[in-house]
Amino acid sequence: MNKVKLGIIGIGNIGSLHCTNIRDGKMPEVELCAVADRRETRRSWAKENLSSTVVIFDEGDDLIEAGLCDAVIIATPHYEHARLVMKSMAHGMHALCEKPAGVYTKQVREMNEAAAKYELVFAMMFNQRTSHVYRKMHELVQGGTLGAIKRVNWIITDWYRTQAYYNSGDWRATWSGEGGGVLLNQCPHNLDLLQWICGMPSSVTAFCHNGKWHDIEVEDDVTAYLEYPNGATGVFITTTGDAPGTNRFEITLEKGKLVCEDEKLSLYMLDINEREYCYTATEGFQKPSGHYVEVETDGLNQQHVGVINAFAGKILHGTPLVAEGVEGINGLILSNAMHLSGWLKKSIEIPFDENLFLEELNKLRASSKYKKDVKEATFNTEGSYGI
Repeated sequence: MNKVKLGIIGIGNIGSLHCTNIRDGKMPEVELCAVADRRETRRSWAKENLSSTVVIFDEGDDLIEAGLCDAVIIATPHYEHARLVMKSMAHGMHALCEKPAGVYTKQVREMNEAAAKYELVFAMMFNQRTSHVYRKMHELVQGGTLGAIKRVNWIITDWYRTQAYYNSGDWRATWSGEGGGVLLNQCPHNLDLLQWICGMPSSVTAFCHNGKWHDIEVEDDVTAYLEYPNGATGVFITTTGDAPGTNRFEITLEKGKLVCEDEKLSLYMLDINEREYCYTATEGFQKPSGHYVEVETDGLNQQHVGVINAFAGKILHGTPLVAEGVEGINGLILSNAMHLSGWLKKSIEIPFDENLFLEELNKLRASSKYKKDVKEATFNTEGSYGI
């Protein structure tokens, strides 16, 4: 096999970006063979913009059953992710799942268990893991040279969205169609990075405001407090209603502080571990000495193209993925815990009761309504990671 014959299920904002990237030669080991979408307008786009050799289906199930592809990318609304991954793998296809891995962890756990039965490549589209600044943060924090984490703060409020954005799809911002708001649509990458770099917290207390800044059912403003097993604490703040927004990720450790902002990384390194200094210093007000360290990175940030090329590389050559498919559950654990905390108005221990989460979600889905007045729109998705 010289190229991976690829199908893409869902060619909306992000799916069409993958199509054009392949068409434009950015993925030399991938051949786009088929696409599927339920919307006629998107199928028409495919006819006009893709090669005549690309087979176009109305349904993702039909694409899978046709047997034309070696692998598929699942880029549908969230509830369909796990089902289509499981079906594609049952038909012998490698699978790359767009974020989030699913809507609720019980569903994703079943997907992971099913995927483990096959000797097929299963990957997640966590394209922000390709960023040189986040890769360096992961290296520094997980490497242990800066000591244990003491405090984590991430203010990620530059997700501004208009009402036109939410009106662009009948499934958007509904409990029945999307299963959540900013936590499940814009922030899966941030929540994945948070646990990938800092580890999983042991408990979450969150305040989730539904439709605070938009006419929508789901949350568009969240503040969450995190507690970690070693006693460290964290705060995660996000919204789609702030303009201008902020994206500042700050990690305080025993031997220094990392700050990521404006796609730049700074490190202040202490000359002595703060915990040791605290109990050996004789002066009551003097802070431990330290200095700024120039952080060198490779500067690479390959985003979606990098993830798909790695996916093809794993299939063809056995080279590493950017993110294994089974890792998709981790960030979802965080968003589910935040939702459950907001719904029940109490702190949630991790792991939590997955059946209880699904019961509470189903209550919201029962009264949820798809939009009738849909005005399809297009968006500039190049470089974006929250579609």
